[in-house]
Amino acid sequence: MPGKKALVLISNGKSTRENGYLDRTLEQLKKAGVETALFDKIMENPIKDVIMEGAVFARENQCDFIVALGGGAVIDASAAIAAMATNEGDLWDYVFGGTGKCKPLEKKGLPIVAVATTSGTGSEMNGFGVISNLETKEKIGFGDPGLTPVLAVVDPELMTTVPAQYTAYQGFDALFHNTEVMMSKGVNVLSEAIALSAIENITKYLPRAVKDGKDIEAREHIAYGSTIAGVTMQLTSTIAQHSMEHSMSAYHHNLPHGAGLIMISKAFAEFFIERHACDEQFIKMAKAMGMADADKPEDFVTALVKLQEDCGVADLKMSDFGFSPDEAMTLAKGARSMQGGLFEATPCEMTDKDCAGIFEKSYR
Repeated sequence: MPGKKALVLISNGKSTRENGYLDRTLEQLKKAGVETALFDKIMENPIKDVIMEGAVFARENQCDFIVALGGGAVIDASAAIAAMATNEGDLWDYVFGGTGKCKPLEKKGLPIVAVATTSGTGSEMNGFGVISNLETKEKIGFGDPGLTPVLAVVDPELMTTVPAQYTAYQGFDALFHNTEVMMSKGVNVLSEAIALSAIENITKYLPRAVKDGKDIEAREHIAYGSTIAGVTMQLTSTIAQHSMEHSMSAYHHNLPHGAGLIMISKAFAEFFIERHACDEQFIKMAKAMGMADADKPEDFVTALVKLQEDCGVADLKMSDFGFSPDEAMTLAKGARSMQGGLFEATPCEMTDKDCAGIFEKSYR
């Protein structure tokens, strides 16, 4: 272990305790001679105030490393808490984008051990996470390569208790990390090869994992697709689909990230298909998704919609999460303000009007 006293970070939900994961982790840490202090306030979309509370808690309890036990939200939060446990000021002082002050971290953060209990973000493979600021209505990526976990445990057995709906949401998050890399201006030989492998595995096994959470073979393949996306995203940037969803869940904090991505995914892909921005990439992805005879970019949308139907998430509605049609331009401007850098990687120009049009087309 990288220290003698661990801040054990878990969500504010029940699953980590009820499924025995917390007890097992604490038992192993005790066997390793590690003292622990438990912080259990991380919610689905981590917020700045809780990050700062966690950092103070780590300092007060003299923790010298973090064990992040949970899904993407917990592991995302661990990077921010690790940084703020050793650096002065407010988290937003070190955020690049929106109202962030863009200051570099002055001190190295606490070491992190990540134990993933879901498959979606790939956060266990990098030192970055996405944090919400409720006061400014922003959701922005934060991190530093030095915050990459020193150890990542990816055990599909820890993922068998994730409910079907969230298995689907998280699986599609992992899928879109890879499809966005494929569409990115920066895609290269290595990132493309990894992304296509992930897309193939997720498409083949996600419906099985949704149908039967105990299907360990399916869980293993989804975990693979999620984890290597954490690698792929360090080779090639994702694009504006993630910027757009982060704006959605910044303004509607109860929206699960994967659900938001699913809602806009069809219209987002169609925007680039209509402009022939990356036709060959769409065909390659359609083939990886099981359409061996794919020969046109529209085949990707066909495969995508079928996968959503097979996973029971094709009928998600923005209106069910409190959205209204007149929010489209606000969401579009928020996407560019919060994560404008991802627009630079998109395969053709996207204006605020274009983004608003995608939101409008996706609304139901």
